[in-house]
Amino acid sequence: MNMKIAFVGKGGSGKTTLSSLFIRHLAATGSPVIAVDADINQHLGAALGLDEEQAAELPAMGGRLPLIKDYLRGTNPRIAGADSMIKTTPPGAGSRLLRVCEDNLVYETCARAVELDGGAVRLMVTGPFTEADLGVACYHSKTGAVELLLNHLVDGRDEYAVVDMTAGSDSFASGMFTRFDMTFLVAEPTRKGVSVYRQYKEYARDFGVALKVVGNKVQGQDDIDFLRDQVGDDLLVTVGHSDWVRSMEKGRPPRFALLEEGNHLALKTLQAAADATYESRDWERYTRQMVHFHLKNAQSWGNERTGVDLAAQVDPDFVLRECAAAATA
Repeated sequence: MNMKIAFVGKGGSGKTTLSSLFIRHLAATGSPVIAVDADINQHLGAALGLDEEQAAELPAMGGRLPLIKDYLRGTNPRIAGADSMIKTTPPGAGSRLLRVCEDNLVYETCARAVELDGGAVRLMVTGPFTEADLGVACYHSKTGAVELLLNHLVDGRDEYAVVDMTAGSDSFASGMFTRFDMTFLVAEPTRKGVSVYRQYKEYARDFGVALKVVGNKVQGQDDIDFLRDQVGDDLLVTVGHSDWVRSMEKGRPPRFALLEEGNHLALKTLQAAADATYESRDWERYTRQMVHFHLKNAQSWGNERTGVDLAAQVDPDFVLRECAAAATA
């Protein structure tokens, strides 16, 4: 199935670890994967086995935003130039759409192949929040590149885009939380651990966001009962201690096939839950939500920032779907 998947949760919940395990699982099945680190703490590369030097050399999407914008706008007559695009600018006739299994300038510039037990995934990162950003920028200016990517990405069957999101509920500062077919919220069995779940559940209720909870750091039935009491049927699966993960965090991961059987089964459950949402995909709603948040951002700050009426960028006849991607091939 073709899926866009987010991993969210409070800081320290283990969402980066779980997202990296899921990416490894997908790669082991032979599925094409784009992995995106959209967290301010930029640890996904290390979780996928890169050393510090390799992780530091990953090209930052946030630093290449003009190139990304210029490529994606293509020949869209509604967009005068890259400088008039904002993070929510939707595609229209003439825009360049991205597919998981292709070579293009955005991937060539911003993605790097990471080998995982014989398979490979494309890894993209927003880039770290640097000292130069302090006091003059917010992290959402960097994750805007990810939102543009998702707005222009048409993933084909048996392809996956997995995004490790920034911690907490910060993704609600934009419309990016609606860009996914499935959102996995990683929660520890504590009151703080489920607090982000409640925020997500409340904010996402009116947008049809598919949300499932992955209980992490679970030590026994009491922890499972606590999570079930707090999140009900949204609890999909739980994960406990892993010697494999401990070795991975020390920089010495064994072969992925040696991950504990229970954790392998948990990852299969995640994939099955994500795949099950395929039949309910609604490209019209997906496009409407894209436009909705673009118009909100345009009115709030975008028109003033760019000096143009960004509502004019909306193509009323365009719907993002797989046949639209074929038309741009």
